[in-house]
Amino acid sequence: MAYNEEKVCNSSSISEDIGLFSDEQTTSVRQDPVIKKLLGKLPDDIADSYSERQLQGLRVALGDRTWGKHFIDRRGTFAITFVRWRFYYVFLLGKNRRAYTRREKHASLLMFMGLILLFLCISVLLGLLTLYLLKSALGIDLLEGSSLGLWDWFKELW
Repeated sequence: MAYNEEKVCNSSSISEDIGLFSDEQTTSVRQDPVIKKLLGKLPDDIADSYSERQLQGLRVALGDRTWGKHFIDRRGTFAITFVRWRFYYVFLLGKNRRAYTRREKHASLLMFMGLILLFLCISVLLGLLTLYLLKSALGIDLLEGSSLGLWDWFKELW
């Protein structure tokens, strides 16, 4: 963004925010993606009627929010029979771009470690199963008269 977001957050009035924005603005505010999207939704005669100063005020009021960039974005309304109100739902799925809190970082690390551990356990079990089936296929009998029955089950499959 062309203006300093931190300065804007610390200023005491919208007029100061617009001043900060316009001081650092080198190109037309109409080129800003947020303003372009806003003006694109308006009829041309209304979009052209805004002055640069008004658009700067809108940009400051809107902040740095960029909504609508979700992998899945489902919104809708529904009514329940015999209930006067209509209800809305929003289902959003996408990459989390927020900074994590300490608690979220800890939970994320635990989940990651748990998934690594699960992957390793499954890998070891599949490796042992493969070695056992290979041993049985080669006819190697480590303990006379004992079997897990996996080789017989595997032969029945094929």
